[in-house]
Amino acid sequence: MSPSRSGFLLVDKPAGPTSHDVVQAARRALKERRIGHTGTLDPAATGLLLLCIGKATRLQQYLLAWEKTYHGEIRLGWGTTTYDAEGEPLAAARPVPELSESVIAELAARFSGEIEQLPPPYSAKKTGGRKFYELARAGEEVPLQPKRVTVQSMALTIGQPDRIGFAVTCSSGTYLRSLAHDIGETLGCGGHLASLRRVRIGPWLVEDAVSAETLANRPDDVPAGAFISLASAILPFPEVTLNPTAMDHFVHGQEVAVREADGNYVPGSPVAVRDRSGDLVGVGVTLAFLPRARTVNVAPRMVLADVEAPAET
Repeated sequence: MSPSRSGFLLVDKPAGPTSHDVVQAARRALKERRIGHTGTLDPAATGLLLLCIGKATRLQQYLLAWEKTYHGEIRLGWGTTTYDAEGEPLAAARPVPELSESVIAELAARFSGEIEQLPPPYSAKKTGGRKFYELARAGEEVPLQPKRVTVQSMALTIGQPDRIGFAVTCSSGTYLRSLAHDIGETLGCGGHLASLRRVRIGPWLVEDAVSAETLANRPDDVPAGAFISLASAILPFPEVTLNPTAMDHFVHGQEVAVREADGNYVPGSPVAVRDRSGDLVGVGVTLAFLPRARTVNVAPRMVLADVEAPAET
């Protein structure tokens, strides 16, 4: 893989390193300091990290909104201070109720859709410039505030008598550790996250990713399928396609009116802007949308490159 390329890289993180460790290794291997990621995985978790490289870091904030899919396992019988296997037990082990298909179905229904959850006391969430885990380790009170998240789908399976497997697709910002903890409390026996693997971010799958080990030690062996060019990036909101004249206006900071627009355009919301070849040229903001006229007015928010629009033909 060329160190100078801007774009996105799919990386399969192993258990152990932090997400930041993977980013640091990528910076060294690719000789590029401008690298970030689009969603943290806990050190014990494995799976897909989407790295933004070079100019692609300008899109990092937008890619955070993609929904994500996880596979994992909940161990029942006791909760922990961290809501995962790394923490200390919150109390003595409690008996696990018999799990049946009806119980599992009821749990899946209860924790699907829009739900409210508290973040784990040990998390990277910040308050007053300090991370929750820093407060927790210092024995200080962690100001947990509930947040609403969306679980688009949840499939639960019965494993061993004290284990529940899961496949969950959820909105960005969902805490799977909190989900495991809350399921254990609902069953009355406590529970914690035993394992977690992220298998999808938006349209990207972990099976297309390069291993973190290969990236760190043999960057030239990164498979082509693990790299997404900047121009072909898919963003989690509607798109418009500009003709050459409109694109020239857009890249020079002017509002454009796009006709024959198809999408759910909401005033004030972002919109991906592409040229006629399908390449992503920037991000705009919807000013107005006239559904009957199929016309959307878009103002530039970010232009990815200095683009000189070709002459109209």
